[in-house]
Amino acid sequence: MENISMSREDYLEAIVMLGGTTEQSVRSVDIAAKMGVSKASVNKAVSSLKEKHLVDQPYYGDITLTEEGYEYGTSVLGRHELLLKFLTKNLGIDPEIAAEEACQMEHAISDDSFEKWAAFIKKLDV
Repeated sequence: MENISMSREDYLEAIVMLGGTTEQSVRSVDIAAKMGVSKASVNKAVSSLKEKHLVDQPYYGDITLTEEGYEYGTSVLGRHELLLKFLTKNLGIDPEIAAEEACQMEHAISDDSFEKWAAFIKKLDV
């Protein structure tokens, strides 16, 4: 799957967090509120995601993820959740700081490195 910008990954993640799927749509205004951005920013991001065939949106309608978009968004969210859990549970980092750092880390680590790290962490939890 082609990688996209960190910002666009955050939009996909937010859509998934809001309950968006290939069947369940999400409103632009809800994405804007979740991310703390303007509706215009959401519209610009959605246009970019539509070009990459990651979301569908009828003219001025609600946003639905494509299969690829849902897979990408859930992957980013899964990374975030595992990183957040590790930072708070295993390292004792303040949850607010850990959430911000997990967001940065989820974008920076390669798929291969993340998979190896996740496998290692799962062994530790046993």
